[in-house]
Amino acid sequence: MPAKHFFKALTLALLSCVIVTKLCEGQDLKSSIEQYQRSLIEEELTGSNVALISKDGKRIYHQAVQSSLEGDKSIDNKTIFPIWSMSKPITTVAMMILHEQGKFEWNDKVSKFLPCFQSLNWKDGDTIRPCTQPLKILHLMTHRAGWTYPKIQNDIDTDGVADVSFNSIYPNQTRFNDLQSYVESCARTPLAFEPGTEYLYGPNQGIQGRLIEVISGLPLEEFLQEKIFNPLGMVDTGFSMSDEQRQRFQPLFINTGPLKGFTYLLDDMTYQEGSRAHFGDAGLVSTMEDYARFCEMLLAGGNFHGHQVITSQSIATMTKHWSDGFPDEPNAAAPLEGHHHGFSLFVLQDPTKKEKLVPKGIYGWAGYHNTHFWIVPQNNMLGLFMSRARPFNWEIPIGLRKVVYKNISSP
Repeated sequence: MPAKHFFKALTLALLSCVIVTKLCEGQDLKSSIEQYQRSLIEEELTGSNVALISKDGKRIYHQAVQSSLEGDKSIDNKTIFPIWSMSKPITTVAMMILHEQGKFEWNDKVSKFLPCFQSLNWKDGDTIRPCTQPLKILHLMTHRAGWTYPKIQNDIDTDGVADVSFNSIYPNQTRFNDLQSYVESCARTPLAFEPGTEYLYGPNQGIQGRLIEVISGLPLEEFLQEKIFNPLGMVDTGFSMSDEQRQRFQPLFINTGPLKGFTYLLDDMTYQEGSRAHFGDAGLVSTMEDYARFCEMLLAGGNFHGHQVITSQSIATMTKHWSDGFPDEPNAAAPLEGHHHGFSLFVLQDPTKKEKLVPKGIYGWAGYHNTHFWIVPQNNMLGLFMSRARPFNWEIPIGLRKVVYKNISSP
């Protein structure tokens, strides 16, 4: 990691520790969390933000804190956020539904369903070589396929993966009008390594979206609507927005040195109705209420108010440490020390490394514009935080969990 990124991450981590220590002295849960949210605004890490904590089926905290800054919008239950990589767990659940139906096996070759992946290449330094190992569905599920987002992995040369980057695909959603043309572009892009030989976070759920379409016979959005959104009552979650929904879309707060303020000019995606380029890795918008329902389903073992979306065994598969026969995750996100990655989920394996107050086994994920969620099976809790801010900051949910667990005794 370059020195400037290291010191920036260290500064954010230290700031989080100072804020949490100061806020938690002699205060109750509600006031501590609310002041933590306020501190994120004061330290110019986010604009308006909202947090929700649920325990034993009851929402013990749900509060939006407004920035009242020029250009910002006040947040309410109907505010719509781009959830970016928090789209990934939704796509993962869709894959689990099809797996439970016996439609595929984890070791199936991706080319069985998408022939364009039959002959892949990988980049060995300056040499492009043909892959000798097939790309398997499990490689996509565990981020061991070999595609990545540019500049996500600072120590890895990501030249040649522009076809699967935000910079080339996502700015106006006109380069690809459907997922088939997208996966064909991916297949032409050399991998960073032979499939299955390394861990590299990337747009794998984007490819899974086309798998879902081919295997189910339905467009991705229609499948998600039928199997997940409708049963859960997620009425404002999707890949596009109506004119009315756009009025509820939160502006981006950006604070990256030369750029500071609120804007819609850096939306990256258009969310236009009619496009079939539905990226299951990063393309969804949602609300706090909608995503809370998705989290409640996960916490309840795949069940939501009597409707079984997936089984508890599928959730165990999603959160499993896929280490047997796989390389470790040396280039996973540094702030998540003590965690392993399941199917696009962090899972806390060793609390002593980073989050000493938090029970082992919590899992969750985050989105590029600072949306965060986590599930705590051990004490029947979930947490959800939504804002819209750059740069992305792993320390925001870690600090929030510190506040929560300083005020709630874990079993």
